[in-house]
Amino acid sequence: MDIGFVAADAAPKAIGPYSQAVSYGELIYTAGQIALDPATMQIVSGGIGEQTERVLSNLEAVLRAAGSDLSRVLKTTVFLQNMADFTAM
Repeated sequence: MDIGFVAADAAPKAIGPYSQAVSYGELIYTAGQIALDPATMQIVSGGIGEQTERVLSNLEAVLRAAGSDLSRVLKTTVFLQNMADFTAM
C-alpha cells in the first residue's frame, strides 16, 4: 500500500511542516485542527461554540479531499483550555 498526502483547498493551509492528512489504504490520519478560517487564516471570533463549528468544518473539508467524511470517523481527541467550555463545545 502507498502512503498518500492530503491537501484540501477548502481547509486552512498547513501552518507548519506537516500534511493536513495522510492516507494509508482505507485509513486516513488527520492532523490536529484549530479554529482557523481558511479565507483569513485567523482564529474565528466568538466563543467555543463558533470555534468548534469551524474545527468540524475544516475537518470535514480535509476528509472530503481524502474521499471520506465525518460519518466514518472512529476516534477524536479534544483538548479544552477550560472544562467549563465542555457543554458549549
